[in-house]
Amino acid sequence: MSPAATLESRAAPGAAPAPFRHPVRVYWEDTDAGGVVFYANYLRYFERARTEWLRHLGVAQQALRERTGAIFVVTDARVRYRAPARLDDALDVTVELRHHGSASLTLFQQAWCGERLVAEGEIRIGCVDDGTFKPRRIPSEVVRTLE
Repeated sequence: MSPAATLESRAAPGAAPAPFRHPVRVYWEDTDAGGVVFYANYLRYFERARTEWLRHLGVAQQALRERTGAIFVVTDARVRYRAPARLDDALDVTVELRHHGSASLTLFQQAWCGERLVAEGEIRIGCVDDGTFKPRRIPSEVVRTLE
């Protein structure tokens, strides 16, 4: 299976745009005593890819916060580990929008090492007010970029 395909794709072939890809290199600090990527670091890789995905869409999160008071927080994360990644591996981390509601986004993410799927997850991020952390609508300027 290639990075272009997803194991759990719910969309018909050709119905959705190709997932966004972000390259990540595995460093010493990312590995555990067994020499493989420590499981929690995949969440960091997913976070970096989501940030770059939003930037690619024209959404700079700090500017969005300053302009609207809106920030995104992870509200739910489910990760499946498929195979180990090791020191110096070059990973491709993908981001695919699965659903967007008025105050949240559900994203499907995968980490690939070449043709080998090493981890995948479904991450839900909510939009909250920066001052109160209460849920709020995703700013319309962001919603427009997602459609």
